[in-house]
Amino acid sequence: MLVLLAGIFVIHTATVIMLFVSTIANAWMVSSKNSSGLWQDCIGNDCIDVGFPEDELPALKTVQAFMILAIIFSFISLVMFIVQLFTMEKGKRFYITGAILLICWVCVMIAVSIYTARFPQYFTPSGQYHHGYSFILAWICFCFSFIIGVLYLVLRKK
Repeated sequence: MLVLLAGIFVIHTATVIMLFVSTIANAWMVSSKNSSGLWQDCIGNDCIDVGFPEDELPALKTVQAFMILAIIFSFISLVMFIVQLFTMEKGKRFYITGAILLICWVCVMIAVSIYTARFPQYFTPSGQYHHGYSFILAWICFCFSFIIGVLYLVLRKK
């Protein structure tokens, strides 16, 4: 049981780090010389603010907000796990930790789904862009946060 909790803790920590990297890195859509993230478009070494049409800016702000919320909820969930690990009675479940991590999962799902539906069309006409590592990390965090959240709800402290 201790090895399982340690493994979940390591994966949860990795999820928090990957969410952070995914949100701040400018590699959601990349080509051989250019990259675009949630915050900036980079051409070579020169970066400028993201330039999407005016009607798409609310969607971009929504993606940014939900990714930041996902980082916050994931970090709070990690702290709650540590607190519950040392203060909770034996035999109890990690309900609070699991619930907060599932809220993180929903935030990641909303952010990545909106980005997937709304923004790749601005890059594909040239045919040179593809999804970058930040986008892939966000989807990996989506999977990890769901699996770990469910495991927290099922596991009991022994």
